[in-house]
Amino acid sequence: MSPKIPAHAAAILVVNLVVTVAVSRPALAGDASAWDGDQRAAVRLIAGAQRGTVRRAGIEIRLAPGWKTYWRYPGDSGIPPRFDFSQSTNVKSVTVRYPAPQRLADDGGISIGYKHDVVFPLDVVAQDAGKPVTLSLAIEYAVCEKLCVPADGKAALTLTGKAGANDAKLARSEALVPRPATIGAGAFAIRTVQREGSRVTVEIAAPAGTAVELFAEGPTAEWALPVPAPATGGRRFTFELDGLPANTRPDGMTLTLTAVAGEQAIEVPYRLDSSN
Repeated sequence: MSPKIPAHAAAILVVNLVVTVAVSRPALAGDASAWDGDQRAAVRLIAGAQRGTVRRAGIEIRLAPGWKTYWRYPGDSGIPPRFDFSQSTNVKSVTVRYPAPQRLADDGGISIGYKHDVVFPLDVVAQDAGKPVTLSLAIEYAVCEKLCVPADGKAALTLTGKAGANDAKLARSEALVPRPATIGAGAFAIRTVQREGSRVTVEIAAPAGTAVELFAEGPTAEWALPVPAPATGGRRFTFELDGLPANTRPDGMTLTLTAVAGEQAIEVPYRLDSSN
């Protein structure tokens, strides 16, 4: 089986539209930076109340009606967002978390992302907890309607750790981030995973009447697994171990399986043992 070339690694289709060039802005102190973007999409930083040693923040992307952007693994087409915090001040680490995405069908196949405004929660740890923290963001992402265009933006925000007007918005987004889980029983769970050769079958338990989605990622960004296809009933999904990097065997590799049911989401590791 020949590995397919990851679609998201191919050049994105660019139309003759003017893309707004992001410019540096002075850092604001408060709960939100200025928006940076155009009529299709814009980005800003928001902040929330500090939790222990973590300064809570978020990257908010505003989308015009009919436009979409992508998850960390975009599926058959698109490109994932790229974040750069290297110009921040007194920041030891930044962890980006991703709210559960949705399946998006278009002429390019099945992509994975968001068709509405989205906030990516951030956990920010200061280098020196006693000094001010200024978060500086440079982002590259893509937005699509019928055609796709690249976008970028810059934002800076001094994180005070105080509660503000965006606390509730940030908390809602944090609640949508898939929680770590393992294969097992439960009202909402990945019940079983079976591998037969190159085919993987996943069975999900979820409350009755709840729409379910499943997404599969490889151990590195070079993997381009197909989006799992739902079987009859929408609780069983299958996908092929296709789109692997050249000269890569799946045995011993660990996949990340993300299941979404309504506003609940879980993230489960699954090791591809050769004995499966």
